[in-house]
Amino acid sequence: MAEQALQPRKEFRHPRTARFVSLLVLGLFMGLGSSSRVADASDTAELKVIVHPNNPARSVETSFLADAFLKKVTRWPSGETIRPLDQRSDTAVRRGFSRTILKRTVAAVRSYWQQRIFSGRDVPPPELDSDASVVAYVERTPGAVGYVTSGAKLGSSRELQVQ
Repeated sequence: MAEQALQPRKEFRHPRTARFVSLLVLGLFMGLGSSSRVADASDTAELKVIVHPNNPARSVETSFLADAFLKKVTRWPSGETIRPLDQRSDTAVRRGFSRTILKRTVAAVRSYWQQRIFSGRDVPPPELDSDASVVAYVERTPGAVGYVTSGAKLGSSRELQVQ
């Protein structure tokens, strides 16, 4: 019995099994490190997408809006430059926007922008601190598009329907 304890133990008979288990363990560790909090009901906060009052667009496809915020599309159908802006990354409205429009977590969006910055291709949209600051920016900036909570006062900015 003592001789068996000194011999190396063969845990996996097939190299693919060992690789699979290694990737599984790595995936579990990465998943635990990337999200240390549990999603709550406030993450699904309703939001409104708003645009500059002179923007002729009345509605957009979700995919167009996502591409605009990821700067894969840079012009409105009218030819005006798209000027997206985000809210702070720790807000429920930002989490909701990222999940419903961008189909990514805030952390995944941050990673996307880090890659773009590192490669010298682009910079992320500016982040503003509140609904009021988003509305003010959109009101004074042609081509601007932002999002606010559903109860925000829109001023002269206009809600854009997302399909």
